[in-house]
Amino acid sequence: MQRFLPLTHGSITLRGLKKKDHRVLRELLLADRAWLSPWEASTPGIRYPIDTKWMVKSLLDQAKRGTGLALVMEFNGEVVGQLNVANILYGSVSSGTIGYWIARKAAGNSIVPISVAMTIDYLMSDGGLHRVEIDIRPENEASLRVVEKLGLREEGLKQRYIHIDGAWRDHRIFAITSEEISGSMLSRVRNAKPQ
Repeated sequence: MQRFLPLTHGSITLRGLKKKDHRVLRELLLADRAWLSPWEASTPGIRYPIDTKWMVKSLLDQAKRGTGLALVMEFNGEVVGQLNVANILYGSVSSGTIGYWIARKAAGNSIVPISVAMTIDYLMSDGGLHRVEIDIRPENEASLRVVEKLGLREEGLKQRYIHIDGAWRDHRIFAITSEEISGSMLSRVRNAKPQ
């Protein structure tokens, strides 16, 4: 994947993750531990040690190999969350999977839907992907609203798919292909009716 350039819409900026971001990400994750833990991936047998230095290194390694895209979401110049594209494949598959989290203090400002829309637009144009997927826990109402605003179609259920908050959790699968987008994903969010 080409080098990611910062993308901006109003007060929202998506930029590439940097090594030094591990500090602010750790602060955000610790501050919102109770709010994020029902949705954040965990490691079986380990109870919530936040090693953001390792996490950032791992995400940057994936980006270097071209199998991932590691981003931070900024609101009014302040880091408020993270958005990653994992499992990037090219050739006959040409797809990737988006995951994200946002600090509680920044939730409700359309940061996630706009960031996801800008990312999908980038992946489908500059990134050369054909399909993008988002997997969401059935209980995660906020993320379900994101895919609803974006108009992603539901494809099914992955049972016991990701280890989250101490157990293997089911995830609903949502996806979109380049043929399903007329205009841009960002225009879909701007035109979405308020919830």
